[in-house]
Amino acid sequence: MSRRPAARWWSLAEGSCWTLAVIALAAWAALHLAAGAGARYELYRFAVLEAAQMGTGTPDQSLWSAVRIKAWQSAMNAPAPPPLGVLRIPRLQLEAPLLAGTDEATLDRGLGHIEDTALPGGEGGNVGIAGHRDGFFRVLKDIAEGDVIEIQTLAGKDVYRVQRTWIVEPDDVSVLDPTPTRALTLVTCYPFYFVGSAPQRFIVRAVSVGNTQQ
Repeated sequence: MSRRPAARWWSLAEGSCWTLAVIALAAWAALHLAAGAGARYELYRFAVLEAAQMGTGTPDQSLWSAVRIKAWQSAMNAPAPPPLGVLRIPRLQLEAPLLAGTDEATLDRGLGHIEDTALPGGEGGNVGIAGHRDGFFRVLKDIAEGDVIEIQTLAGKDVYRVQRTWIVEPDDVSVLDPTPTRALTLVTCYPFYFVGSAPQRFIVRAVSVGNTQQ
């Protein structure tokens, strides 16, 4: 074999080795980045679920009725499905798990997403959420126009600002009608300190001011 063909062969071999090395490095980097992103997502998911299950401790129950506190304690000892997310009203220091449904057991444990309304973390529409007036939602007696409401889900964080509040009769479900833009409607019984079955409903309507997708 002459020196020239041999040199050409070694040059091709060297080039092939470099190409394979670059491909291997790129593949390793892609796998590393994917693994890192996956780990960050799982940590984020764990944090959301932990907060939604109130794993950080007992919520502020200073405004709650004795009956509601006892019901919450019983509910926390029972198994429950994974939460949809967490609802926060920073000014009122409310942080509560958001669960699917509005049956008594669900509302004893947290806030309930109202069936047939838009899903939190979804593309848009009117998200309806119910809560007990003598439990998590008693703080709504002090809510004001302009207050910020946050809903944290695995899809990200939706931020709303309170537009108005009003009182309706129990059979007025028009407050849950679909809206052309992203909105949030909170529903609880009224008056807040009424003894017995409260005769009316207190409504909070908030509009979206932005969202951060995960």
